[in-house]
Amino acid sequence: MKKLLYISVNTKPEEMSSSKTVARKLINSILEKHPSMVLEEVDLYKEHIPQLKYSYFESRSAIVNSEALAKLPQDEQNEVNQIIKLCDQFRDADIYVIASPMWSLSFPAPIKEYIDCVVQSGKTIAFDENKPYGLLNDKERTFIYVQSSGANIPWIIRPALNKGLNYVHDIMRFLGISKFEELLVDGTGTTELERQEAIEKAASRIETMVDQI
Repeated sequence: MKKLLYISVNTKPEEMSSSKTVARKLINSILEKHPSMVLEEVDLYKEHIPQLKYSYFESRSAIVNSEALAKLPQDEQNEVNQIIKLCDQFRDADIYVIASPMWSLSFPAPIKEYIDCVVQSGKTIAFDENKPYGLLNDKERTFIYVQSSGANIPWIIRPALNKGLNYVHDIMRFLGISKFEELLVDGTGTTELERQEAIEKAASRIETMVDQI
């Protein structure tokens, strides 16, 4: 059974968040076309995302083994188990949808903390002669990045300004997810009318995007 993992990172309620509003429309469309797909949701402002400590790892990006884990204080064991839970959930998904605003030409900090948790040796990456490579090319996966921004960014300078989107794209390709789509909610502006127009424009791409999944 295929899984759709929805990752949101915005403290606003869904109806006030442009990226989350468009992402929900996208998710509903995917589930309508694939009713047997299982939806799992992670709100990065509600889910606990551990900060990584050296004591959690036995080597680079490799979580401690069960014997070493048992020797850690209980609170640190809980943190390691949460990292493993997040990583396993990410690894098991087939389709990923992330909803994020553009902040300071990038994304909110919880996204980086989350990515650090899911990039783990033996689960999503491995090493060959000290060189890392991704393990998520074992099946067809699709990653869709939904991003909202107040301005209409000209396409010619978009690659230089979308530093957060570029980073997520690069790390997902490194992990082995070759199909990466972007759904940009640009020009949300300063008024509700501008925001709704931006939402409608982005949402108009959803049907075509879902048909390609």
